[in-house]
Amino acid sequence: MPPAPPGGFRDWDGLDPARHPFDWDAEEEARLCALLREWVPPVLSGMAGWWQGEHWCESQFDAIIRERYGDWAQGWNWCYRHGGPIGAWVTGASSVTTPDETAARAVAALLEWREWLERVARLFAELAPPPEATPEDRSWHLERASVRLVTLALDSGAEGGWHGQATRVLQWFLSSTGIGQAEAEQAVDEAIGGRFQSWVDPGRALVESVGEDLAVGLTGHAPYQDHRERAALEELHDRS
Repeated sequence: MPPAPPGGFRDWDGLDPARHPFDWDAEEEARLCALLREWVPPVLSGMAGWWQGEHWCESQFDAIIRERYGDWAQGWNWCYRHGGPIGAWVTGASSVTTPDETAARAVAALLEWREWLERVARLFAELAPPPEATPEDRSWHLERASVRLVTLALDSGAEGGWHGQATRVLQWFLSSTGIGQAEAEQAVDEAIGGRFQSWVDPGRALVESVGEDLAVGLTGHAPYQDHRERAALEELHDRS
């Protein structure tokens, strides 16, 4: 997976597990492993060959996985070194070895990706403002959601590109609440405003500031009116 996720990553509908069933059992795992093993080169290129064979193998795996399961699976190799949540697969150069080992790593990465998407979808449902929310209440929900989702990216194990994951997940969340894709992307970009940086933990105050700016930008209302009314919910969010 290149450092910048592909264009298909812009659309949450294309990734949402609720829209894309995934039937998996031991038989399906065996079938996928058998398909993948066939594309592992018998002789690896290694450093001397600029890992061309290994990268070619990864591209074949990607084509097989997408064709078999759909484009939602495209993140199976979005590894932590490029800001993603995947640890089972790093790059073709690092992950392609023997046919059995390589196929097993790809399967583990696919399942890791699916599990992560399902976790994100559950968070989106939990954090979404209620349909009947007033603008002030909606602002509060959006601020809390932003803090939770940025923290998710920080805790995902992603290295220098964590902030790219945070940006993408925030855009997906807004899209999942009914905000148009272009508006969601603009709102997140304006709220972050270049304040998140590679390899730098932004700290709680900055994360909350970005959340407040996002909420105000979308609703025109500050997220806090009376902390006491929402103390229990804030404590729940902060603990999660």
